[in-house]
Amino acid sequence: MRPVPAAGCVLAALYSGLTGIAAQAPPHAKHHVYDLGDFRLESGKVLPAGRILYVTAGQLNSARDNAVLVPSYAGGNHHGYDFLLGKGGGLDTTHFFVILTEMFGSGGSSSPSNTPAPFDGPRFPQVTIRDNVAASYQLVTQGLGLQHLRAVAGYSMGAQQALQWSVSHPDFVDQAVAWCGTAKTTPHGWMFLEAGIRIWQADSAFAGGNYRTRPMKGQAASAAHWASWVFSQEWWRRGLYRPKWASPEALLKEWTTDTTAQQPNDEILQSRAWQENDVGRSPDFNGDLARALGSIKASVLYMPCETDLYFTKADIVAESRLIPHVTVVTIPSLWGHAAGAGWNEQDAAFLNREIGEFMRLGKVR
Repeated sequence: MRPVPAAGCVLAALYSGLTGIAAQAPPHAKHHVYDLGDFRLESGKVLPAGRILYVTAGQLNSARDNAVLVPSYAGGNHHGYDFLLGKGGGLDTTHFFVILTEMFGSGGSSSPSNTPAPFDGPRFPQVTIRDNVAASYQLVTQGLGLQHLRAVAGYSMGAQQALQWSVSHPDFVDQAVAWCGTAKTTPHGWMFLEAGIRIWQADSAFAGGNYRTRPMKGQAASAAHWASWVFSQEWWRRGLYRPKWASPEALLKEWTTDTTAQQPNDEILQSRAWQENDVGRSPDFNGDLARALGSIKASVLYMPCETDLYFTKADIVAESRLIPHVTVVTIPSLWGHAAGAGWNEQDAAFLNREIGEFMRLGKVR
């Protein structure tokens, strides 16, 4: 398994390490940083000198109507979508101008780990999915001068952002592609995330987020928590961790070692945003999820994985019934939530094919 990049954390570690998937991405793209200035959050607090890290792939056409926004997910950075890029990919960069952004807490964009006092570490203000959407909207409109997006596409917390984009800016987006993520976090999802947060808090070295040495007990327990949920029960039962790992213990040992670049405060920030995700809380909807999803004008491709333990197929199908223009396609995989990251060749091929076909349809209303 390759070393975790500086912006990586629990999930990014395994994403970076699995082999056998031929990345279609173009050569490493140049990082850009967009300065948000003093950015007012949904809470009313102001994040001073906010910033978003982003990269682009492909070319903006003369009509300026082929831009696709792809937001990052929990623990990931823009490289998490490499397998969808390039000629013939689901997000074909010979046809689309793809903008890949990193959400708050990525370690690249504004995060507890890279923000100076008085907003460093646990003092970083809590952000929401809508805050991430507002920041990327500012980037797209003011930073890149775009007044329309062909699509917003994303996995996991990227899916949450794609759906929120479609609610917050219904006339701005033609298509939304959301896979392995929901428009509202379930009570079980909230509990799963709370357990992950309390694991760090239980290590005395965490010191309320003011850790001076790495909380290694929390590190080991956190790795076990995430590793136990990201794959399906059947994946474990069939021993699909082989041949890369000889045993579950071997997988966990490598995962624990490879997540030492992870910053607990960054993870907790993103987990809190995930816990509170609910498009029904958008302005003018007063918590009405059905009315919020019913306001979406974009054509939506909504893709659950058959065995996802984070975002179940039942939850996604239930939400899909509330969206006016939606196509539901199930990822037929035993890899659980990991299927959405294209961790094996079959899932990567499936995602490229289904997303590519949907994108080629264009505006379908």
